[in-house]
Amino acid sequence: MVDLTTDLGKGLILRNPVLTASGTFGYGEEYADFVDFNKLGGIIVKGTTLNPREGNPYPRMAETPSGMLNAVGLQNKGVHYFVEHIYPRIANLDTNVLVNVSGSTIEDYVACAEIVNSLECIPAIELNVSCPNVKQGGMAFGVNTEGISKVVEAVRKVYHKHLMVKLSPNVTSIVDIAKAAEASGADSVSLINTLLGMAIDAAKRRPKLSTITGGLSGACVKPIALRMVWQVSKGVKIPVVGLGGISSATDAVEFMLAGASAIEIGTANFIDPSLSGKVGEGIADYCEKYGFTASSQLTGALLTD
Repeated sequence: MVDLTTDLGKGLILRNPVLTASGTFGYGEEYADFVDFNKLGGIIVKGTTLNPREGNPYPRMAETPSGMLNAVGLQNKGVHYFVEHIYPRIANLDTNVLVNVSGSTIEDYVACAEIVNSLECIPAIELNVSCPNVKQGGMAFGVNTEGISKVVEAVRKVYHKHLMVKLSPNVTSIVDIAKAAEASGADSVSLINTLLGMAIDAAKRRPKLSTITGGLSGACVKPIALRMVWQVSKGVKIPVVGLGGISSATDAVEFMLAGASAIEIGTANFIDPSLSGKVGEGIADYCEKYGFTASSQLTGALLTD
């Protein structure tokens, strides 16, 4: 038997290293007919803000070769609605439930995180400082060390459980950004969020998204995500959670070999809604085949000599 237990520190212990990425798995309930939650390390619910957000105008999704663009714009009913209506329904799911927290100002981040901190059955938040779909807040905080330091430090003062910070790839040096998050109190970092991209309808001579640009995800971003995970894992001492184009157990193993302690499955959930429940078993099969007794032994086991 392979030990799939994954300890990300500060009380966040996963049954296995598989998480579902925010924005691709709803609140978990939507996938109940496809996935046994006890086969997941955890789910990260859709982006949550202090106040309700309507999101961006349609069209806000576009298919691209080996991927997709989205400009949803963090549509949600706000953290108070989440606490009153969503949390009671998902608090007792047989897996870890994490909340992805975002905001337009530091004060918004702090207030939202403080509310989530009071929820007994939420062991961690994923701080979204990198979403390229909003015109203020996320992009500004996530692209330089000063900005990310300020928001992480502020949230750290009010959030006392595991604080995961989701990093943007749309930066000059993601290692410097990761180090700043670590120094400011992050317990782990997750990467990568979507890459900024665009798509054009040549026949109409118009952009395919109402916002013109949006976040690119899917298999096409995997090589970039792998490279960044590898670089960041060598630059920080806190756990790294890898995501970006993972659509199989083999993809997940590759991210772990590159230095990830856990992984997130995102866009692939739209293609195969049962995928996330299978990947943990696939990781165990790989470990058995190659003589690893625990999945944690895969982290950083890439041979480069």
